[in-house]
Amino acid sequence: MQATGSSQGLALRKADFATLREALDYAAQGETGVNFYNARGELYATATYAQMRSDAIALAQRLLGLGVAPGARVALVAETSPHFVRFFWACQYAGLIPVPLPATMHIGGHAGYVAQLRGLIENCEASVAMAPAEWMPFLQEATDDIALDFVGTPEAFDDLAPASRDLPEIAPDSIAYIQYTSGSTRFPRGVVIDQQTVLANIRDMAEHGLKMTPEDRFGSWLPFYHDMGLVAFIMMPMATQRSVDFLGTQDFAMRPRKWLEMMSANRATITSGPPFGYDLAAMRVRPSDAEKWDLSALRVACVGAEMINPEPLQRFAEALAPAGFRSTAFLPCYGMAECSLGISFAGLDEDVTVDHVDAEQMQHDSVATPLAPEEALKDKRRVARYVDCGALLPSFDIAIRDEDGGDLPERHAGVVHLRGPSVMSRYFRDDAMTRETLSEDGWLNTGDIGYMAEGRLFVTGRKKDMIIIHGRNIWPEDLEYLAKTQPGVNYTDAAAFSVPSEKDQQETAVLVVQCRERDEIKRARLSKTIASLVRSEYGIDCVVELVPQRTLPRTSSGKLARARARLDYLGRRRAAAERAIPEPIDGAAAEHDRAPIRNIA
Repeated sequence: MQATGSSQGLALRKADFATLREALDYAAQGETGVNFYNARGELYATATYAQMRSDAIALAQRLLGLGVAPGARVALVAETSPHFVRFFWACQYAGLIPVPLPATMHIGGHAGYVAQLRGLIENCEASVAMAPAEWMPFLQEATDDIALDFVGTPEAFDDLAPASRDLPEIAPDSIAYIQYTSGSTRFPRGVVIDQQTVLANIRDMAEHGLKMTPEDRFGSWLPFYHDMGLVAFIMMPMATQRSVDFLGTQDFAMRPRKWLEMMSANRATITSGPPFGYDLAAMRVRPSDAEKWDLSALRVACVGAEMINPEPLQRFAEALAPAGFRSTAFLPCYGMAECSLGISFAGLDEDVTVDHVDAEQMQHDSVATPLAPEEALKDKRRVARYVDCGALLPSFDIAIRDEDGGDLPERHAGVVHLRGPSVMSRYFRDDAMTRETLSEDGWLNTGDIGYMAEGRLFVTGRKKDMIIIHGRNIWPEDLEYLAKTQPGVNYTDAAAFSVPSEKDQQETAVLVVQCRERDEIKRARLSKTIASLVRSEYGIDCVVELVPQRTLPRTSSGKLARARARLDYLGRRRAAAERAIPEPIDGAAAEHDRAPIRNIA
């Protein structure tokens, strides 16, 4: 078996198609395709886009043979395998809507995963559901008492009788897929992305963000149920006629070196991941490994999916320098499922840039006042650091607004609002959330907090207050719900968010809970119980802070202001550190940041 090559065999086009189906029809005329590697680094499946198209059309006829209505949802457990890709493209030909479902189980275990699948399947009102054999028992349990037209493994679908009618026409404004923005079982939000919407974003990213070249080849371990894995590594390579190599997400977690080995062997030029992914790989790399790999072709290593911490990138660059990896390949970016994927990209072939600002002024006034490097080094407790996420893609308009909707000037942090052709049409069957998030004139309230400086975007807070721990999305409402199950904790008494840990700057979940109880033993028991509930259900550690009534801030309309609650918590933590740690004596200031991180003076 041989992987598909990087030579396209046809004139390159940058996603200038009306539909994904039209894009695959064109890519099928070339020689590129998809390749899948196992945990041992062995190529076990490969298909050109021509083969993928042929297989997808055959499966589309079988899906239509079920008699499902046009636009019906097809729930797909998105394991990193050829099955998911084939089903995703089959839905495009059949006029059905694929809905990727997570293929991962955390410490919450069997029951939690089944409940998650069930919640998402019910929310999207799926007519059909598929899971590979190893995930089928969970899907079967999740759908036991839900009336679906068909539930089965890929092999079961292949045994279906095909329809005898022609494939339907697909309009550019029809739904391409539904992307769930989190794994929440209580508050699922399905982002509806149309054909022309995702193709506009792919075109923008290919031309302006990645500045793609004819030699480009993609390599990824990202999950297919995540917007970056789905759009950047399934749709974008196909729509730009490039080959892509996949390593399973779980295989990467166990053997991250196989990702690097795969990219070295295939001369990958584009990859992506969250900071923790680069850090995990760096920790597992031995000097002898790096010396025998060749990552000199890797010109783009996108960094996103969570708040960007520069330290893991430094460690990765140092560990992989013997393999020819250049630190300037790192490309910080900002994106979200509600905008298909990409929104802003830092410059290619540039060092990662960090803005050092006055933390106290940011906390109290939401103003990012820059600090000179020598000031920042005197007292690091005074400094907040934000990575430059670059300039917006040219199709986007941006506004930074305060809580009342007023536009803010440069270096004033507020809610990021965006408008452009890549913005979602709505949340699936959630009119209230759609109205809250998307204005009539097309402005998307991202829920992210950030500021602009010299045309560059700096993101300082989570998307819609999303908590992201090791790449896993957790809605704050879910953690707050667990706190509110405890006696004496009312509906308005809890706020969840994440902060960099004091120990290693990795993200840590925090629950601030307003508590009326004064007995210290009972207070300690409450904190321990809430932390245990979070660990049991979500498999993460959580700091629980009990505070007096009326501590949690609210907006002018009475809503919980999590971003402000987060800043207040960091202020309390900083004040506690200042009381506990003596001021540094002359000459004991922290050492200068190491290359390749560049500071803004």
